[in-house]
Amino acid sequence: MPHTLASLVNHTALKLTVLAGEDRLDVPVRWAHASELIDPVPYMEGGELLLITALKLDAEDEEAARAYVRRVARAGVIGLGFAIGVNYGEVPEALVSAARAEGLPLFGVPRRTPFIAISKAVSAAVAADQYRAVTAGFEAQRELTRAALSAEGPAELLARLAAHLDGWAALYDASGAVLAAAPEWAARRAARLTADVARLRERPAPASAVISAAEGDDRVELQSLGTGRRARGVLAVGTGAALGTAERYAVHSAVALLTLATERSRALQDAETRLASAVLKMLLVGEPDHARSVAGRLYGGLLEAPFRVLVAESVAGAADGVGPDALDVLADVLESAAARTGEAVLVVPEKGRLTALVADGGAAADACVRFAADAEERPDAPSPSRGGAPRAEAPYGGAGLTAGLSAPTGPAVAPTAHRQAEQALSVARRRGRVLVEHEDVAAGSVLPLLADDAVRAFADGLLRALRQHDATGRGDLVASLRAWLSRHGQWDAAAADLGVHRHTLRYRMRRVEEILGRSLDDADVRMELWLALKATSGTESPHSTPGTPGE
Repeated sequence: MPHTLASLVNHTALKLTVLAGEDRLDVPVRWAHASELIDPVPYMEGGELLLITALKLDAEDEEAARAYVRRVARAGVIGLGFAIGVNYGEVPEALVSAARAEGLPLFGVPRRTPFIAISKAVSAAVAADQYRAVTAGFEAQRELTRAALSAEGPAELLARLAAHLDGWAALYDASGAVLAAAPEWAARRAARLTADVARLRERPAPASAVISAAEGDDRVELQSLGTGRRARGVLAVGTGAALGTAERYAVHSAVALLTLATERSRALQDAETRLASAVLKMLLVGEPDHARSVAGRLYGGLLEAPFRVLVAESVAGAADGVGPDALDVLADVLESAAARTGEAVLVVPEKGRLTALVADGGAAADACVRFAADAEERPDAPSPSRGGAPRAEAPYGGAGLTAGLSAPTGPAVAPTAHRQAEQALSVARRRGRVLVEHEDVAAGSVLPLLADDAVRAFADGLLRALRQHDATGRGDLVASLRAWLSRHGQWDAAAADLGVHRHTLRYRMRRVEEILGRSLDDADVRMELWLALKATSGTESPHSTPGTPGE
């Protein structure tokens, strides 16, 4: 319990007399300080009991007394102690009136009570309060340590911490999902803070933030967990008021214990990653039986049912060097989703890439798809123009990575699934997408694959001579070639589309052959010209078909 003005008044040895501010004696006293300056404000911090003899103050002058009291009250001084029998036989009425008008507690200090006695009393009370807080903090630390070592682990620690704070506590994992909360109702309150937790996780650890609820019913403090650049989790505590010294000790102890737990878990995760890497390599070289043997119970269940292969890579220049790495965020999303449902997931990060095996139709696979969809739905997502190519200022929806996902597979054909994921990744890279699934590539048109700088450069080179010819006004060879190819070489239909005679069209096609030095009777030449036209125009004629045109 903090020392208050009422405690000083009740101190029998001091014999203080209350002359003003009787209704404000429950204010905590931070310190007692003696000063005879007319303006002691520059030397005050707030919360002090100011002791004076009025050596330089004309305490009987009403204007001077009002100005003095107003000045010190606004500086945060919580009370005045006036020495009786030193410069004034009694406390001047002008000073009493000024204190009452300002609502500032005023005490008469008898001559036999030296100011140093009051200072010692305050100092002793402050020291005793600090000692009680430290003692309570150490007791809370021991209690929290026992809870952390119990079978319930973090859940029991949160319960003890919430009881000590007379509030609530919640733990978030590296992806921002709520892992545990105490009491049980706190899980709903913690779920409303996911956006604030996400912002804190973007800052290098250690980091903290204080949030006041809109309805004003609690004060929430967030503390990141972990010793590295990226937070491994977040602790949230909610209380009715600001944390005191003892409560602060308890929270710091909880942060230290939970950080140790997460770092120990990270060491285990590193070992699991090495095991996962070995299992993945065996699958990709066609040794599924050895992979099952090494996987054991940790990944064995994953290999017994259909799974998908995910391959992701960082986008060059996407990371800002401050927030968490995009691949680390994706790994956290996969592992957290799998942990919440108890399913296995195999994640192997390596040199700017990440390969994962996720259960087909499982929580990790769904979380990956949602992660990509959320990234592409942001305001800075890729533009729909140019076949879905990304805007220059925010490639890949601002996610910082691009990924490909295979079709469902099994251990025996894992190498094929890995190739499917790599092919889907290549398409995602060209389209500026966060995620492309193999089924989308297999079921879609080949035309979006032409959205590549190398393909466009080839197409421009192939058609350049024809466009230069058309630019002189000597015939529309490019449009004529497009119409003829789209009609599969049918002269009458193509000529009708162009509104010219078929002999005119035949002449134009001979000019195309002469200028290009290639024969249109060659199917490969017709295919290359058709693809060049599609790659450079981005539009199709009403009669075009997705296949290679023929005679």
